[in-house]
Amino acid sequence: MTPEQLSTAIVHALTTLVGRGAVTLPDGVPAQVVVERPKVREHGDYATNLALQLAKRAGVPPRDLAGLLAEELRSADGIAEVEVAGPGFLNVRVSSGAQGAVAAQVLALGSAYGSSDLFAGERIDLEFVSANPTGPIHIGGTRWAAVGDALGRIFSFTGAEVTREYYFNDHGAQIDRFARSLLASAQGKPAPEDGYGGQYIVDIADAVLDRRPDVLDLPEEEAQEVFRAEGVEAMFTEIKKTLHDFGVDFDVYFHENHLHETGAVQRAIDRLTELGNTYEQDGALWLRTEQFGDDKDRVIVRSNGQPAYLSGDLAYYLDKRERGFDRCLIMLGADHHGYVGRMMAMCAAFGDVPGTNLEILIGQLVNLLSDGAPLRMSKRAGTVITLDDLVDAIGRDAARYALARYTSDSEIDIDLDLWARATSDNPVYYVQYAHARVSSILRNAADLGLLLPVAPHGPVDPDETGFDPSLLSHEKEGELLRALAEFPRVVTSAAQLREPHRVARYLEEVAASYHRFYDNCRVLPMGDEEAGDLHRARLVLVAATRQVIANGLDLLGVSAPERM
Repeated sequence: MTPEQLSTAIVHALTTLVGRGAVTLPDGVPAQVVVERPKVREHGDYATNLALQLAKRAGVPPRDLAGLLAEELRSADGIAEVEVAGPGFLNVRVSSGAQGAVAAQVLALGSAYGSSDLFAGERIDLEFVSANPTGPIHIGGTRWAAVGDALGRIFSFTGAEVTREYYFNDHGAQIDRFARSLLASAQGKPAPEDGYGGQYIVDIADAVLDRRPDVLDLPEEEAQEVFRAEGVEAMFTEIKKTLHDFGVDFDVYFHENHLHETGAVQRAIDRLTELGNTYEQDGALWLRTEQFGDDKDRVIVRSNGQPAYLSGDLAYYLDKRERGFDRCLIMLGADHHGYVGRMMAMCAAFGDVPGTNLEILIGQLVNLLSDGAPLRMSKRAGTVITLDDLVDAIGRDAARYALARYTSDSEIDIDLDLWARATSDNPVYYVQYAHARVSSILRNAADLGLLLPVAPHGPVDPDETGFDPSLLSHEKEGELLRALAEFPRVVTSAAQLREPHRVARYLEEVAASYHRFYDNCRVLPMGDEEAGDLHRARLVLVAATRQVIANGLDLLGVSAPERM
């Protein structure tokens, strides 16, 4: 029995009480009930404070309402025991058969276990990373690469149609500085004072010279334009390859320059003017953002007739909405925190709903530590630590897991020495080792003819294994089953709260529960011992554990190894 199934049983019990007049609820029976796993095992398998929540509306003391619910629930299928505790809590124990059935449910659904239709019918544009094309992806962008891709996977797993989008800022002063830096390197001169340094500038400049050996013979302005075009394209190519190697691919690569070339900026300004949300003052055109919650109005066309920076954001947001996206979610770095207010005001100015049609997530800083000291320098990118530096140090799986393991609105320290270790104190190793250990047991079982080989992504018919769920009555079996039953709820929470780290922390709990189960419950027969139904039941539980770990790791974009 999963928490969702228990919730349904409690709602049914309450509906029955209301139907026969034992309880009166003027505003109706809630559609669902929150049930939780108690911190103290003696308090049962699950608990709910529903009676405390409804007592005032029902006009019944909480303990009395809890008593009525307990009596009704005791006759429900799969419920072994219900007791009233404290001021009106309900502690529920489910039968071993109902609890063991979770393992069968996992195997029957296979790679779909944990999925839902939470966001079915929604089109979500997920914009993340979006590094300037003037250098390799730095560690801040790397965090969003891991978190953003995981969030996209979770949205898809919960029914949404997701488009991953990368916004190339290829229009503006930073591109001019990049081009001048490449030209200076090719000429053997130091980088401009406001330019870019690092070995990657030398590498790209040399590559441009290989393709265009005549470039330095051109007038400087023309030569700079060649380095701009060739250099930006080379940087684009490298960024895309780096992300692909990290397991992150985008559906759309959108160029800022496109907005200016196609007239999209003017169309957005015209739309806002039609809505009455612009005005002229001091020769400039202003957007009325203050009336939509911003701290002041914003210039969108300067007095010299040139579009202000915000004008590109206006055009880009409108373009996304015109492409049919219900929700535009943007992930930005910590230095963009002050940017949120004007963006939400912009959304409202278009007649949309901030927080619904437009969401902005802010990611905090990432610090890399080695030998207890912060890393400050990159061999290739100068003073910027890059995605490639992190992957080189600890590997792709550890890098993705480490970056997705923490809530993105908190600053994190990544100890490279810890994340490179093949020990249980390394969280990703701990989880992957559990999957490999489970896989090894299932291979051995298959060799003994005890269980059909179970693919990591199922589904499998548990009936073919001779599975009797009621045999899984050991305390550690129950603990593991309850952990597996939580997976759909964890995924739902991760999707609703935009917090992929919940999946990572959950997987560590499952791995810990599995190791405790394995230490206490022998799975395979020993020596000449004949295999029995209990062995088979435990093997189904083991296979279900592997499936859940594989599903969770896949949501994080981390591999689930069969051997380690």
